[in-house]
Amino acid sequence: MAELWFYHLETAGVDDVLPGLLQKVLERGARAVIATPDEDHAARLDTHLWTFRDDSFLPHGRDNALHAPRQPVLIASEPRNINQAGMLFCLDGAEPGNLEEWERVIVMFEDSDNAGKAQARQLWSASKKTGIPVSYWKQNEQGRWEKQG
Repeated sequence: MAELWFYHLETAGVDDVLPGLLQKVLERGARAVIATPDEDHAARLDTHLWTFRDDSFLPHGRDNALHAPRQPVLIASEPRNINQAGMLFCLDGAEPGNLEEWERVIVMFEDSDNAGKAQARQLWSASKKTGIPVSYWKQNEQGRWEKQG
């Protein structure tokens, strides 16, 4: 069963933080799925991952593309493990679904998103009650992630 990690973004936005996390996934030779039910956000992410730095990009694709199973990072409307990924990033209120398919699930929510915070709290509580391993992470002032719970 997957570990369930909650990333609370208090100062930076998801689009600012996600590329760095995905780079670490790829550096380890792993694969990831980014699930978001927000099609506009998915389209922005698709562009952003190609252009977020002048000297680098993140190889990725959309889950409805022809070669989706071969992509190291997939942007999907729901948490489907088409590319045999170990990590799932849930954005914009995406539900993680079946945790058995993943090694780690990261639920990301911004501090300004009250509905997202409430949903994360509910998922945290329900997961703890069922014995799913959960962790809560926040960024410090230097931008490093610190485990808070």
